[in-house]
Amino acid sequence: MSAAAERLALGLADLDRRELRRTRRVLDSPQGARVRLDGRTLVNFSSNDYLGLAADARLREAAIRAIDQYGTGAGASALVSGHLRVHHEAEERFAEFAGLPRALLFGNGYLANLGILAALGDRDAHVFSDALNHACLIDGARLSRAQVTVYPHRDLGALAEALAASKASVRIVATDAVFSMDGDVAPVPQLVELCERYDAWLVLDDAHGIGVLGATGRGTLEHFGARSSRIVYMATLGKALGGYGAFVAGDSRLVEWLVQRARTYIYSTALPPMAAAVAMRALEVVSEDPSPLRNLRARIGELRAALERIGFRGDITPTAIQPVILGTAPRALEASTRLAAQGFLVPAIRPPTVPDGTSRLRISLCAAHDASDIAALVSALAGDLAP
Repeated sequence: MSAAAERLALGLADLDRRELRRTRRVLDSPQGARVRLDGRTLVNFSSNDYLGLAADARLREAAIRAIDQYGTGAGASALVSGHLRVHHEAEERFAEFAGLPRALLFGNGYLANLGILAALGDRDAHVFSDALNHACLIDGARLSRAQVTVYPHRDLGALAEALAASKASVRIVATDAVFSMDGDVAPVPQLVELCERYDAWLVLDDAHGIGVLGATGRGTLEHFGARSSRIVYMATLGKALGGYGAFVAGDSRLVEWLVQRARTYIYSTALPPMAAAVAMRALEVVSEDPSPLRNLRARIGELRAALERIGFRGDITPTAIQPVILGTAPRALEASTRLAAQGFLVPAIRPPTVPDGTSRLRISLCAAHDASDIAALVSALAGDLAP
C-alpha cells in the first residue's frame, strides 16, 4: 500500500474507532411517511420532505409533461444555451412567490450559497457567519477570500459589536433562517435592522423554512413580514417543495450581478427542465392547497405537546425539525438502532455535522405522518427523553 493510501486507511480506521464513519442507506421506495429499507417498512422521521410532495402525483405529472416537451437535460450552461423557457418562467414564479423583484435558478442550495458569497465578497469584504450555519455558508465564506467573523449562535449583541468594529468596504451577514440541525429560527427582523444600520447584505438561507413557515407557507420572510433590499434570499427546491435545485431572490441589480459573477451559476449546466417544472407545480400546490401545511402544523403541535407531557429537557422547536441531543456518538447510534428495531427511521447526527458532545437524533416531521405516528415515536423515545 502506498503512503497516500495508508493515510486514508488510517483515517478511516480512526473514524471507525470514534463511531463517526457514515454509511448510506439504500431505500426501495419513494420518500414518504413510510419507506422500505432492508425488506422492512419503517415510519420515516429522517426526510426533509416536509410537505410530503416528493412523491406527489401532481408533481410527477408536471415532470412527465416537461420531459415530453423539453427532454431530460438542459444541455448547456444558462449563459450559453441552457436557459429554457421553463427556467425563465420558474424564476418569475419564484420571485412572485417570495415577494421579491427577481429570482435566479441554481443547481442546488450548496452551489447557490457558494455563488452568492463569492460574487458579493472579495478580499476587501467581511463576512459575519452564525456559529451554527450550514456547511455551504461556511464554505462560501471561505471561498470568497473575505475576512470571516463567526459570531455566537443568534447573538445579536455580539454581531452588532463585530459589525460596528468592521472597516470593510463590503459587509455580509450570512445565516440559516431555520437551522438544519437544531430547528430554531434566526431573529430575521433584528438581523435586517442591523444590516440596514451597518450597510451590510443579509444572506438568508431558507432551505428549511420555505413551505413550512409563514401564514401560507412562503417561508421565513412571510413568517416575520420581513422586507429589505439588503436581503439575499436563498431557498431550496429539494425539501418541502419536493424536487431539486434552488433559487436566489432579491433586488434586480443583485440578481443581475449574480448572473454576471456567480461562478457556480456561470460554469454549471442549467437545472434539468423537469426540475424547474416540478418546482413551479410545487409552488402552485403550496399556494392552492393548504392541507399539507395544515397537516404538518398539526403534527408539529402534537410532537410539542407529547414532548412536554413526558418532561423533555431540551428546547422544543416551532419547526418541522426536532433535535434530541444525547451527547456522544455511540449513544446517538444506539438510540437510532433501537428505534429502527421498533419500526422508526430516525437518523443519528454526529460530528462534524454537529459540534463535539452534541450528537443527536434528528426528528423530521412530514405532512403525511398521522397523530398515531407521533404518539408511537414519543413512546419509543421515552427512555431517552425523560428527565
